[in-house]
Amino acid sequence: MSNFAFNNPAFKEQDPRNVATYPGNPQAGAQAASATHAGMNAAVNAQLEGMYASPSAGAIETDRMTTEDTVWKTAGLFAILLVTAVVGWVWTLGGVAVPVADPYNRPAVNMLPWIIGALVGFVLVLVISFTSRKKVRPALIWAYAAFEGLFIGGISAFFEVQWPGIVMQATLATLAVVGVTLALFASGKVRASKKATKVFMIAMLGYAAFSLLNVILMLTGVVQDGFGLHSQIKIMGIPLGLIIGVLVVIMAAYSLVLDFDQVQQGVRNGAPRVYGWLGAFGIMVTVVWLYVEILRIIAIARGNN
Repeated sequence: MSNFAFNNPAFKEQDPRNVATYPGNPQAGAQAASATHAGMNAAVNAQLEGMYASPSAGAIETDRMTTEDTVWKTAGLFAILLVTAVVGWVWTLGGVAVPVADPYNRPAVNMLPWIIGALVGFVLVLVISFTSRKKVRPALIWAYAAFEGLFIGGISAFFEVQWPGIVMQATLATLAVVGVTLALFASGKVRASKKATKVFMIAMLGYAAFSLLNVILMLTGVVQDGFGLHSQIKIMGIPLGLIIGVLVVIMAAYSLVLDFDQVQQGVRNGAPRVYGWLGAFGIMVTVVWLYVEILRIIAIARGNN
């Protein structure tokens, strides 16, 4: 005895010739189902084609960190820096019309933009570095870019007054180092390693200790030269600052490699999109450091000549 639930004629075997026109018969149902599935299939195919033709999901759609989004954030930070650098440059050269009575007859410059930008920028670096573990605050990073631009504009104007043309030389040299480092990293020929990073950290600590000692000696008047030990001590006629400067440029280039590697790692880990600002911040700190070091190297070289 069959289950009573299947007593409906729709579930019984019937002669196809007698029920061909029965609206509930298998053939009619199959035809209707086939037509329905065909329509659905066409709709799905059209949707898939539209998805394939549309741009892939970016950082905004996924809310995840991407290389492209980090590049745009970095460009935005440097745009802020350039705008405030112009302000710092104009502010610094505000007293150029009044020459100082010195043997070289050099114009007076306002050191305030340089000092304000350096001090506030240093404080913001510390705040961003120590608070970003819990929360990334883009506003602080924007503020850093603005004050760092003030510092860059001020120090660049000061050096340009002392050594005309030095800013263009330092800018081109900085772009060259950044470009070569980026190209080597993108090609896979240069990568960060644990051993190299350890050497880098040791060198950084040594350079920081030397810089602190140099500043103390200059402030106490023990060293009278403009660049302190960098220009006073010479090895085989070559200022110590030039030798150290070349090593520091190499260190800064490797620091860029570390920055690029961290951005790449963040993208692989699917970090939140806001962390792109932290990657851009790291790149900016390194590039600014590189520019200032190259500026000093050129100044020492030209001063020595």
